[in-house]
Amino acid sequence: MDGKKVLEVIGIYRKHFETNGIPKKDFPHGQFVGDEFDVLAHCHGMLDDMEKFVAEGRMEKAFRWLGFIQGSLWLAGRYTLDGLKNHNRPDSTD
Repeated sequence: MDGKKVLEVIGIYRKHFETNGIPKKDFPHGQFVGDEFDVLAHCHGMLDDMEKFVAEGRMEKAFRWLGFIQGSLWLAGRYTLDGLKNHNRPDSTD
């Protein structure tokens, strides 16, 4: 997976969050989350920083954050594991 592909997947998730009315939120790291919505809002807020990581060549960090977001989306029942895997494939479709 290269930077171009990571940006493509970020676009898929940004569209999902925006279409479903999930705002961006920087959740305090020292607190427990209140609910699923807080987790998804935090994930939405992570996308902008991930784009910066890709631009800076910080791919390991971008991959870690992508894994966190994908795990959260799966746990929230937004995508199946197969769907998430397919997002990462070279010829993915939403």
